[in-house]
Amino acid sequence: MNSDLYKLQPYPFEKLRELKEGCQPPGHLDHIALSIGEPRHPTPAFITEAVLAHLHGLSAYPLTRGAPELRQAICDWLTGRFQLPADALDAERNVLPVNGTREALFAFAQTVIDRHADNPLVLMPNPFYQIYEGAALLAGAKPVFVNCTDNSRLAADFEGVPDSIWQDCQLLYVCSPHNPTGAVLRESDWQQLMELAERHDFIIAADECYSEIYFDEERPPPGLLQAAIRAGNTDFSRCVVFHSLSKRSNAPGLRSGFVAGDANIMSAFLQYRTYHGCAMPPHHQAASILAWKDEAHVRENRHAYREKFAKVLDILDGCLEVQRPEAGFYLWAKTPGEDTEFARELYRQQNITVLPGSYLSRQANGINPGAGHVRMALVAPMDECIDAARRIRQFIEKS
Repeated sequence: MNSDLYKLQPYPFEKLRELKEGCQPPGHLDHIALSIGEPRHPTPAFITEAVLAHLHGLSAYPLTRGAPELRQAICDWLTGRFQLPADALDAERNVLPVNGTREALFAFAQTVIDRHADNPLVLMPNPFYQIYEGAALLAGAKPVFVNCTDNSRLAADFEGVPDSIWQDCQLLYVCSPHNPTGAVLRESDWQQLMELAERHDFIIAADECYSEIYFDEERPPPGLLQAAIRAGNTDFSRCVVFHSLSKRSNAPGLRSGFVAGDANIMSAFLQYRTYHGCAMPPHHQAASILAWKDEAHVRENRHAYREKFAKVLDILDGCLEVQRPEAGFYLWAKTPGEDTEFARELYRQQNITVLPGSYLSRQANGINPGAGHVRMALVAPMDECIDAARRIRQFIEKS
């Protein structure tokens, strides 16, 4: 067996199942799950119709690099969304379709980490998406957790990382908008990270899969490639971004996303993926082309989230320390007491599942920055979210 497997920690939802064991919630209350970030808004009909219309393509092996039409659609979307020059991206060299960002974020570390280096480090925000940690460990590297606290705007405090750590860093995972806090990196933050990457020779992997869920239509979250161009990094050196249709288009079952950036890194990633055997099915590619070309359904999606956040936060006002995030679909709420006890009792008394923040983070620099928080995903339909908010308020006021 791969001995690194024994370094992996239980996934947050495994811990959550154990936490809830023995609890018997009220039978008259329907269960409401706010724990999993799985979009439940309807998948646009044109996406499902495109999947069905292209099943004839199953008789041929798809290319690992994807169809030229898909790569071009991705380049066109990136160029428009992040205000890139028309010739900034080459569909042959800068883009690769992937089967969702989860598998790509994991595989990427296996490609770029030199496990034979003296002390290979992978830095990541804390709290974090656990794939980052697992990818680092199974690539033979050591994860280093950078705390996200109120003092750092709920984003990772990269300014507090000493040079001795940066010198051994090979890969930096960044999530903006951040899961779970909703913090958004500013363009100046991205440029600071690029300067560090240049100075210490590491790669930035920007997980931007929540970038299309935001509240001000005039101020979309800036991305790494956008910041690179404005800083004069026109070849996106050491910069790679990850995007997905799961959140943007409510299509998590399509397993469709892409990776884009530095052409030399993308070439190595393509070589790895060719052996990995993970080409996107042709009917998924056909549907993805249409999804990346359409913005109307994405604006409707944002509108639905905007309404839910407004109504839920109005109900919770004054009873729970929580505020609207900068972007994304999570509420990162402070709990009156231990987060695990809050989550367990909320389930037992109100049949609502939320995720303890301490399950999403590790002890670092003497603290667990997720402790005393819960993550609530406002992915359920409006009526369920409103019902959940009312039950949460009732639960807190009775406590």
